[in-house]
Amino acid sequence: MAIRHTLFAYLFVVVIVCLSTGCRNKAEAEKQVALVHEHHSPHGGTAVVLGDELYHLELVRDSNEGTLTAYVLDSEMENFVRIAQTTLTLNIKTNTSVLPLTLSAVENSATGEKIGDTSEFQIKSEFITRTAEFDADLKLITVNIHTFSEVHFNFPRGNDRY
Repeated sequence: MAIRHTLFAYLFVVVIVCLSTGCRNKAEAEKQVALVHEHHSPHGGTAVVLGDELYHLELVRDSNEGTLTAYVLDSEMENFVRIAQTTLTLNIKTNTSVLPLTLSAVENSATGEKIGDTSEFQIKSEFITRTAEFDADLKLITVNIHTFSEVHFNFPRGNDRY
């Protein structure tokens, strides 16, 4: 009888240890998943975080055309967010100076976007044709009620820390 009680107690301890270890591993796995919080740019561009993940700007360079297109996106980079601005200015930092690039709002009849109510901005520039990497500051952007200024980023790395 004593052996039976001892065996039962041993099995009970083994089950408790296994269950508690499994719970700890599940919590650890959930923590790891939370640390791998990523966003994927819908056009394969560079993600620039605005605020504390409130919005994003996606920058897409076409070196053949010499264009840089910016898309204003939501916090998860899944939906376009229209804004009232008609231009976005990037201050590009070169070795000797600051080069301002002004992207203009783009109309899109397919989506109904118009100047002053769009999520897309673009510039065509020789600088974009010949320059694949640069540091820049987004001078100012207002999305809904939130205004962001002097948002620093690197192209093509972005400023997303995740």
